[in-house]
Amino acid sequence: MYGATLRQQQPAPLRAPSRKVAPRGASRMVAKEPLASRMPKPNFGFLKQLLWLMVLAALAAGSYEGAQRLMPYADRPISKISVTGELSYISQAAVQQRLAPYLAGAKFFSVDLAGMRAELESMPWIAHAEVRRVWPDQVSIRLEEQLPVARWGDEALLNNQGQAFTPRELANYENLPQLVGPQRAQEQVMQQYQMLSQMLRPLGFTIARLELRDRGSWFLNANVGTTGQSIELIIGRDHLVEKMRRFIAVFDKTLKEQIANIARIDLRYSNGLAVAWREPAAPTAANAVAVK
Repeated sequence: MYGATLRQQQPAPLRAPSRKVAPRGASRMVAKEPLASRMPKPNFGFLKQLLWLMVLAALAAGSYEGAQRLMPYADRPISKISVTGELSYISQAAVQQRLAPYLAGAKFFSVDLAGMRAELESMPWIAHAEVRRVWPDQVSIRLEEQLPVARWGDEALLNNQGQAFTPRELANYENLPQLVGPQRAQEQVMQQYQMLSQMLRPLGFTIARLELRDRGSWFLNANVGTTGQSIELIIGRDHLVEKMRRFIAVFDKTLKEQIANIARIDLRYSNGLAVAWREPAAPTAANAVAVK
């Protein structure tokens, strides 16, 4: 018998799996995107805007058509005028009479509000007018009258803003103080009047006349309390406030007790003033008083 030798074979050692090296110059396979995703998407923004414009145009056309049909029913003739405001110098009847030409045949939407306002403010006693429509067939008017503060020369009155106006009945306002000056200086004279009145009021003086002459000099006549007497103040051109303060100081110390004998006071001095007396028994006709 032949003998047989059995050999146990050892298992081969495990090897790491080898990577297949892509040959040079080969390209990788990339999955292709679906055709629908690569197609450009349609833009509907322009269509939406166009649709909105068409809708708005249709609404505008419908509104215009509706307004045209309703206009004859809404545009009613003016049937009433209401006038409000504190009226002392002008009556409502005068206002309505002045506006009658604007209201003859006028309707709610066609009435000339601007023309009515201009017409009212052209009246001497009206300083400001406000005119507006009130649905469905009324016009509301609110008036502010002029506030006469002084006379401007002999032919006009001044309001508190220094604006001149000319009513017909000037003779009824002779008790107002009289302001005189160049035509272009109305506001300036009114401002000086208000300032000087405020300074003289504590002394019991009220200004009866204030004049600005062509060369810029100021002259003032003031009534003294309720005595019926008056004195004249010659102020000059410059430093009006300083001169008035000097006069007030001297008046309280020296002149107050002799006011009945004073006819005129000249303030055109740098450090004093001059007094002209009424009575000849006074020491001198013009006595200078120095301020220390």
